[in-house]
Amino acid sequence: MEPMAARLDPDNVQPMRQSLHHLVAKAPWSDETLLEEVRNHVLPAMQKQGPVVAWIVDDTGFPKKGTHSVGVARQYCGQVGKQDNCRVAVSLSVATWSSSLPTAYRLYLPKEWADDTERREKTEVPEEVEFQTKPDIALDQVRAAVAANMDRGVVLADAAYGINTEFRDGLTKLDLQYVVGVQSSMTVWEPGKQPLPAKRRGKMGRPPRLLQRSIDHQPVSVKQLAMRLPSTAFKEITWREGTDRKLRSRFAAVRVRPAHRDYEKAEPHAEEWLLVEWPRREKEPTKYWISTLPLNTKLKALIKMAKHRWIIERDYEELKQELGLGHFEGRNWRGFHHHATLCIAAYGFLVAERSLFSPSARAGHLRFTALGPSANFRPRGSPRTPRTP
Repeated sequence: MEPMAARLDPDNVQPMRQSLHHLVAKAPWSDETLLEEVRNHVLPAMQKQGPVVAWIVDDTGFPKKGTHSVGVARQYCGQVGKQDNCRVAVSLSVATWSSSLPTAYRLYLPKEWADDTERREKTEVPEEVEFQTKPDIALDQVRAAVAANMDRGVVLADAAYGINTEFRDGLTKLDLQYVVGVQSSMTVWEPGKQPLPAKRRGKMGRPPRLLQRSIDHQPVSVKQLAMRLPSTAFKEITWREGTDRKLRSRFAAVRVRPAHRDYEKAEPHAEEWLLVEWPRREKEPTKYWISTLPLNTKLKALIKMAKHRWIIERDYEELKQELGLGHFEGRNWRGFHHHATLCIAAYGFLVAERSLFSPSARAGHLRFTALGPSANFRPRGSPRTPRTP
């Protein structure tokens, strides 16, 4: 912030720095309004290279020590790949085949924080913010995107969201298609099978309506199903050109019915695609997806869409490494979100500029330069005069 102040007002660096700090940490402007303006500016530029194909749900972690910064708790942190002290934010991005942009971003507030009145007051968490799971936050973001009439895409998410039946059902109620990761333990009915119809146990009472299972008629896990598939079911498919090689693996796709608590339903779940990835040198399948893409979807198209979630990882890498998304050092709710919104606005500018070039122009291929602070600028705490070499 201080080098920015030095560029904006070289003669009044510290007052300008205080103004910038207030803008980020305290000023009551709306994150949602600014993100909408960014989207309205950037999305048309993105669409010059191709239509919107996906909405990508994801979350990202920020390692953080202590217990006083808003949302900090011991939880899984993707940045370090394990449970650690961190903050986690949930986002929704809109993507074409060549670029993507976060359009919604919200801090996940763990239950111990949501229930802690003292810490909420100190970090200025709004009263209306209650505990929500990450899939609940993501579904709210998707609903807001639908309400804003954003150009629709297939919803993509990893298994942390895809395994949640309520999340998937919520997308279906919004008339959105999805390709989402699921865990190997998810249960489904094998191709051509479904739960048994309701069976009357006597002549008295109301006719039964709930679906049935029996000892010899049970669903299986997606892993069990995949292991039973013949080797001929798996095809070697190339889905994208990587940086140094073609990305290839073995895949199979079959039609199944999800089985989660269908014994509480009167009608079975609709058929969906189960996509399985089983690399040639692995002893068992490594990834699973469930999808509501149409029945006539080709295997390669299904794979290409499932794998397109990679683009959000490129976004977060640049947002963190180049634009300072993880550099926020404040503790309050408003500052955390203002900082992220301004980082996304800066990223949106870069996305719009890159969209002026061919789709092959990727992050790191174009060099944008900006003037630095004046030669006389000295950050706080540095020597008054530069050290001699």
